[in-house]
Amino acid sequence: MPRKKDTITLSIPPGTKEKLEEIARKFNITWGKEPSISGLIVAIAEKSLEVGKPFTLESNQINALRQAIKALNDAGHVGEAQTIITLLLERGNLDAAMRQSLLQEASRVVQAWRSQIEEHRQNQKPFYLFYENSQREQLQYTVRYAEPKFFDRRFYLMIWCEETEDVENLSPDLPELWHNRCLNFDRIRSIVPASGEWREGLDSIKVYLHFQGRMIKSYQRREDDLEDEIIDSENIGKVRQVLRRVTNEFWLIREVARYWEDCVIVSPEPIRDRMKQKILTLRQFYDI
Repeated sequence: MPRKKDTITLSIPPGTKEKLEEIARKFNITWGKEPSISGLIVAIAEKSLEVGKPFTLESNQINALRQAIKALNDAGHVGEAQTIITLLLERGNLDAAMRQSLLQEASRVVQAWRSQIEEHRQNQKPFYLFYENSQREQLQYTVRYAEPKFFDRRFYLMIWCEETEDVENLSPDLPELWHNRCLNFDRIRSIVPASGEWREGLDSIKVYLHFQGRMIKSYQRREDDLEDEIIDSENIGKVRQVLRRVTNEFWLIREVARYWEDCVIVSPEPIRDRMKQKILTLRQFYDI
């Protein structure tokens, strides 16, 4: 039997209905194509949606929290300091000068993580890394190798970690890369020394790429390219064949997507299949 629903009658001033519909539309709460006031009320009641202005902090409260940030940094609790900065940036009603100051502070916190990680790298000492991903999940990694890498105009932290449970189901066909992670510095919450051995590097797979068209001449060799040669055959014509050492499939797919038809992933098949799936999804989006 369908679940029985409660009904309520609201008495609201003129114009309020339209305002509620506007809020529902803003948060994509709809019934069919129309905004749903009922759905909006349910979302607020279940505390899955917050509306209204963010909380406002008085100047003395902001100063107190900034003192707390400084004290936490001085005590080595960089993750907790970053948490307070993020709270102020996301939820505080800050003027432009204060926001800029906190962004600069956040940058200094990230630099503190980099300094700690570089110390572990120099000493070849493993460490535990506590991390909060984009879904607000708290993760712990036992890091036995780490290096900063530049992707898409910013630095990320590449690590080799013992834990694999969080990616095995996501990439069952790429066990060679299960131990690698690509992390944002600003999502690191804590670093603690660990025992054991330090590794010499990240895991990797070898990927063959064919650059064609304008990319035959304009492609610039990368640090991880192992081979780079021009080949010409009856089957595929003239292409620039690159053999690359790949440590993260996500960034490879991002790069290939920029070249469109001028770059083809030849092998291995699991990476090639990922590109195929992206293309099939695009076909559905564009009604092809």
